[in-house]
Amino acid sequence: MCANYLPATPDQLQRYFGVAAPDSRYKAEAYPGYMAPMIRPPRADSLPGDRACALAMFGMVPHWAKLDLARQTYNARTETVATKPSFRNAYKKRQFCIIPVHSFFEPNYETGKAVRWEISQAERDPLGLAGIWEYRADGPHGLPLLSFSMLTINADGDPLMQRFHKPDDEKRMVVILHPDQYDAWLHCPIEDAPDFFTRFPANQLTAIAAPRTSAKSAQANTPRPENGSLL
Repeated sequence: MCANYLPATPDQLQRYFGVAAPDSRYKAEAYPGYMAPMIRPPRADSLPGDRACALAMFGMVPHWAKLDLARQTYNARTETVATKPSFRNAYKKRQFCIIPVHSFFEPNYETGKAVRWEISQAERDPLGLAGIWEYRADGPHGLPLLSFSMLTINADGDPLMQRFHKPDDEKRMVVILHPDQYDAWLHCPIEDAPDFFTRFPANQLTAIAAPRTSAKSAQANTPRPENGSLL
C-alpha cells in the first residue's frame, strides 16, 4: 500500500518517459487527493509510443463518488480491481496508465513503531508504476477531473517489501514496470493485464529510513480502506 510518494520531476518526465511535463505545476510530494502527473495514451486510437502526461488526482474518484473518496482509493488490489465498484469501470475500459515516481514511501515497524522508509530504483532512476485512471466531468470548481489509482500485488516473502507495514498485515507492493513494458502496458488487451502483475526484482531497488522532518503532517490520519468496502 503506497499513500505517499515523490512524483517524477519535469526533467525526468522528458528524459525517462518521453513526455512533456503538464502545463500546471505540481507538488514535490504527493498524498491522496493531491494532483500529480500520470502518463496515458492521448487518444483511444493512439499507437504504441504515443504518450501524453496530464495532471490527475491521486486516488480514483468515479463520477458517482464524492471527491474525498480519493483518500481511500489511491491503491487498487489486482485481485479485485475488475469487480470493485470504484475501479471496475476504468479496468474494463482498459484505462491503463503509468504513474511516474522518483521514489515512494512505506512504513517500517522493525523498531517497534512506524518509521517512514523511502524506496527507489537502485541507480536512482525514476520508476513507472502501473495504474488505472478515470475521468469525470464535474470535478473541483466545476472543471473536468482525471484521477488514478496505483495497482498493488501480494508481496508476502519478498526480500525487500516484506519489511514494511505492520507485522501481522498482508504484505503488499505496487506494480513496478520495466521501461520496455511501458507501451505494452498502456495498450494491452484486458486478458493480458495480469501478465504485468509481477514483483519487481528486490535487488534492483534500494530502501533507506526517511523519517519525516516534522512530527506534524497534514496526511497523518489518511484513512485506509476497510474490508468489505466498495473500493
